[in-house]
Amino acid sequence: MLSLYAMSILTIQNLTHTFDGNVIFEGANLSVNNGEHTGIVGLNGAGKSTFMNILTGRLIQDDGEVKWLNGIKRGYLDQHADIDRNQTISEYLQSAFKRLYSLNEKLERVYTEMETESDLDALDALISRSASMLDELTRAGFFDLDSEIKKVGNGLGIGAFGYDTPIAHLSGGQRAKVALASLLLSDYDILLLDEPTNFLDIEHIKWLTDYINAYQGTILVISHDTDFLNGVSRNIISIEGREIKKYSGDYNKFLTASEINAKQHEEGFERQQQQIKKIEEFIAKNKARAATAGMANARKKQLEKIEIIAKPTVVYPSVFRFPYVNIHTKEILTVKDLVIGYNKPLLPPISFKMTSETKLLVRGTNGIGKSTLLKTLIHKIPAISGTGHFNMNAKTLYLEQDLEFFNTEESAALYMARCYPRMDTKEIRTRLGGVGIKNDLAVKPISNLSGGEQVKVKLCSLMQKDSNFLLLDEPTNHLDIKAKDSLAEALISYSGAVILVTHERAFADRVCNDVLDWKL
Repeated sequence: MLSLYAMSILTIQNLTHTFDGNVIFEGANLSVNNGEHTGIVGLNGAGKSTFMNILTGRLIQDDGEVKWLNGIKRGYLDQHADIDRNQTISEYLQSAFKRLYSLNEKLERVYTEMETESDLDALDALISRSASMLDELTRAGFFDLDSEIKKVGNGLGIGAFGYDTPIAHLSGGQRAKVALASLLLSDYDILLLDEPTNFLDIEHIKWLTDYINAYQGTILVISHDTDFLNGVSRNIISIEGREIKKYSGDYNKFLTASEINAKQHEEGFERQQQQIKKIEEFIAKNKARAATAGMANARKKQLEKIEIIAKPTVVYPSVFRFPYVNIHTKEILTVKDLVIGYNKPLLPPISFKMTSETKLLVRGTNGIGKSTLLKTLIHKIPAISGTGHFNMNAKTLYLEQDLEFFNTEESAALYMARCYPRMDTKEIRTRLGGVGIKNDLAVKPISNLSGGEQVKVKLCSLMQKDSNFLLLDEPTNHLDIKAKDSLAEALISYSGAVILVTHERAFADRVCNDVLDWKL
């Protein structure tokens, strides 16, 4: 890793970029110093992932300069990361040290040559060469790599999958963990992380927080997990109103400062608009009279010199509400000796009961089967043995962790029309608008929506059905802070039962009144 001290590692000047017809950045500027740990925040659709793609060169900006310090090695974790499925977990993680493993293979070949070499001068050359290679491997920590790989892998919960497991057998979330582990093991000067906590449990987020705090390089991380941001960030980059604004301090300090700035911006905009209106009225009143035309012309020149304050960004709120149908009974779910898993049991038999007022947090170590439990209860996968019985009047709704759509090239409006063919276009647009999917967002291809916007579409679809039992698997993944607050309020006011899987402790504490806690 380069020793750069307080040197600027990234400089952005006059960045301008339009994506899908929307101006994301206009004349934006930013400087990032080496060693800074910075969170990147913004509302869903503000352009966080677009910004990250520009930084990695996956997107070329329309105008402006994005300049990295020469020689910088960058590592990038995409929130939709895909990795080589033909390898085992162990093989893939070892590939982070490909050069060292290759050097070790060369050393083994030199040792083989030494066994058969009879010429003393040639043998001396081989001995010298092997000593140099061995010294390089030792200095690089090659002979401790297996323990280092296990340290990082186990810290992220990968050990529970088995290191000999083929990557092709892993879920999308499990592959994302393996990709993150590989990134952390690699020798990068800067890590660019897009939603690294989305598939991590609470204890693994704690491990990652400690790892990042000990990391000497530079980190830019997109996250909607406020506890995580407060734990790792020493600066916050906020993408707002076509600008990139940098704040000193953690997320809580950013909130305070940004609220003050937003209020000052709004007040400044209003004052300027009043000033402009007065000048325009003076010009209109006096330009036609010969005696005052000179003054009117002077005011016109004054108006032309005014640097216009941008209009405050309009934020469309997301309002969630899940219609409730009364069940007329107390007990709603009884689970008895339920054994879950695929080819083999994941856990000993599970037994618990829920009333119609229970809001249950399912908590446990990574890979323990939280998502599998939800899928088993709704019969998406079969139980190995035992039972999980809902009351006959229970009406359940399920939100999966891995978002799936019929066709990501169709729009949110078309998706809703497929789900609810009796709903007319106006009603569909109204319902989508209620969760913040307004105007052109409703007719864009779903693939062009941000992760948070896609979650809102899924939640909007659920909200069109009556229910008395919600099963939600990581519903806050990708949602911005305001949307998470709205979802929490909706679940608190919901009169039915809830099973919630989430890695966000603060969100769970607000919503849930009971806990099912598993440990391997």
